[in-house]
Amino acid sequence: MSGPAVDPQQLASQLVAGDRQALARAITLVESSRLADWQASEELLTAILPTSKSAARIGITGIPGVGKSSYIEALGCMLAKAGKRVAVLAIDPSSLLSGGSILGDKTRMEELARMEHAFIRPSPSSGALGGVGRRSREAILLCEAAGYDLILVETVGVGQSESSIADMVDCLVLLMLAGTGDDLQGIKRGLLELADLLLMHKADGEGLEAAKLAGKQLQAAVNILHGAENSRPVLNCSSLEGTGVAESWTEISRQLEEGERSGARQARRQQQDLRWFEQSVGALIQERVLASSETAEHFTRLREAVLAGTLHATQAARQLAAVATQRLPS
Repeated sequence: MSGPAVDPQQLASQLVAGDRQALARAITLVESSRLADWQASEELLTAILPTSKSAARIGITGIPGVGKSSYIEALGCMLAKAGKRVAVLAIDPSSLLSGGSILGDKTRMEELARMEHAFIRPSPSSGALGGVGRRSREAILLCEAAGYDLILVETVGVGQSESSIADMVDCLVLLMLAGTGDDLQGIKRGLLELADLLLMHKADGEGLEAAKLAGKQLQAAVNILHGAENSRPVLNCSSLEGTGVAESWTEISRQLEEGERSGARQARRQQQDLRWFEQSVGALIQERVLASSETAEHFTRLREAVLAGTLHATQAARQLAAVATQRLPS
């Protein structure tokens, strides 16, 4: 971030008070790659840690073009009109060449963006894998601290490898389309195995009958995958016509309430926090290794050897790890 130094405690107070501009500044701070902002970011997250974590975290995923933004706007508007505070974290893919992102979700959710009880934050993936942003988990915590009842996380939409979203939400909604081959992928594992609710989207007009048929086929496949007693529901939905949106929220609410009642929701979040911790350890070790001038020199030398083909990538990594381990305090 540029400009004057951030006061994490003051920013946290403004955030908890419901200041939307403070929330936007806070997310910008935690997404910053500047070393000078890292300490302020950690202080901010520590300051908001005691705040309530009662918000429902919902992941929305599916292939590009399936209508994720349309569904989020339809669902978000319905809930905002009912008095709920809705935050949307929309992840846009970053260019592999320039690193930039379009970040156009506010233009795709015009009605929701204008609502008083809604907050929409487009963020770049910044090279993070799994369909989410590099700091999506931190952004979720900030939205919770700001008092939002519902946090919708829209993924990039990269296909069946897009699984990281399941490690940060209470309920994962997978949107699918009839006639694209997705209805024939039902027996495959991956996202289908992780999804809590499947929506056959764009079930309207001439595509309605095809969606109904694909939905039945998909339900049969999901029943086989999970077993009939533990299967996941498949619903038809049209954000364009507004059909099925309320029904999808009824099912999401039912699952959230059941998870709260049984303790499964708390257990799920505990496991998510442990995986977040383990992933953070690896990322921080890498950052510390590359931050050291001595290990950075070894990294450059080994990188050149890999490029020249004189050293295997795994061998190079092991050599760098050995050098880094020697530099660690005993």
